[in-house]
Amino acid sequence: MSPQESRTGDARLDSLADAVIEHFGALGCETLTSEGDVTLEVPREQLLSVATELRDRADLRFEQLIDVCGVDYAAFGCSEWATADASSTGFGRGVERGFELEEIDDPKRFAAVYHLLSVTHNRRLRMRVYAGAPQPMVDSVGEIWSSAGWFEREAFDLFGILFKGHPDLRRILTDYGFVGHPFRKDFPLIGHVEMRYDPEQARVVYEPVTIEPRTLVPRVIRADNRYGSEPDEPSDAPGS
Repeated sequence: MSPQESRTGDARLDSLADAVIEHFGALGCETLTSEGDVTLEVPREQLLSVATELRDRADLRFEQLIDVCGVDYAAFGCSEWATADASSTGFGRGVERGFELEEIDDPKRFAAVYHLLSVTHNRRLRMRVYAGAPQPMVDSVGEIWSSAGWFEREAFDLFGILFKGHPDLRRILTDYGFVGHPFRKDFPLIGHVEMRYDPEQARVVYEPVTIEPRTLVPRVIRADNRYGSEPDEPSDAPGS
């Protein structure tokens, strides 16, 4: 990117940030800029009014909703992986987390994140709404952007975020009888139940998990007989 293109991009970013601050600052919204993106944090009680303004205002015109995704911030900033010495010892995940997940009633544990595109002005905006806890819920934006329907079902299925006013809020990726929401940080890796087809009953049945819980520890094996043999030692390689 040339210096002129960089300055143009910064000016466009600043212009968008200034516009959303001007229009929504008084509503309790917060504007964040980072890595060439603008994020608008919206109080959930203001979601529908802000979303409508983002779509309809002439200087904004975010006509298209690209995606809606859920986020679980329970383990945000924490890592189970020790990678500092990966160059010499590989890397591994400890049996114990070494940290505790946030309390289930943390109002900022779950969030719905919306990615918006303005075709008119050729720019993008990220909008984030914290959904509350222990039963996260935000209003559905399906009446504002019709593409929200499947995206909201996905966030409900994987994170358990409820979208008030959604006309058909069902699971979309997991089975209708699935227990829990698999993208939550406290969801066990082996799940709660396992399923199989029972030929006698001619249907799928659910049973308690029989997999033994274990922690996988990936590591790099650096000892290799192709490189560790002395030159005068015989080789087992074909043709030697």
